[in-house]
Amino acid sequence: MRVLVDTCVIIDALQSRAPFSEAAQKLFIYSANKQFEGYITAKSVTDIYYLTHRLTHNDVETRKILSKLFTLFHLLDTTSLDCRKAISSEIGDYEDAIMVETAIRSEMDCIVTRNVKDYMKSSVKVCEPSALLKLLEEENETE
Repeated sequence: MRVLVDTCVIIDALQSRAPFSEAAQKLFIYSANKQFEGYITAKSVTDIYYLTHRLTHNDVETRKILSKLFTLFHLLDTTSLDCRKAISSEIGDYEDAIMVETAIRSEMDCIVTRNVKDYMKSSVKVCEPSALLKLLEEENETE
């Protein structure tokens, strides 16, 4: 399963944000164990850098964290076409619309986010981290 991971899920895991961190951190483990193919967007990397650096105040440490992320998750480019298509999207939030367009073009099976309600009109399946974990566990049981 090809899964596009939203920035909020990455930050929940990295910053141990309760009560969301447990499911987010499990997704890191599942990705490391190749139980799904995890992806993040290049745009989200800059947001992750900013939010992590704001906490650590240490550029070297923040870059180490990014390097580790790059071993867990594949990077997806967001194209100019994704941005243009997002303009006319029914998704209300433009950043979320770009995420959906990137997911469509990249043939993602799912977007995992805490903000499921913002993606109600997405043509790509969207689920919360706990729902994705449940789905992955069910798939493992049937194999």
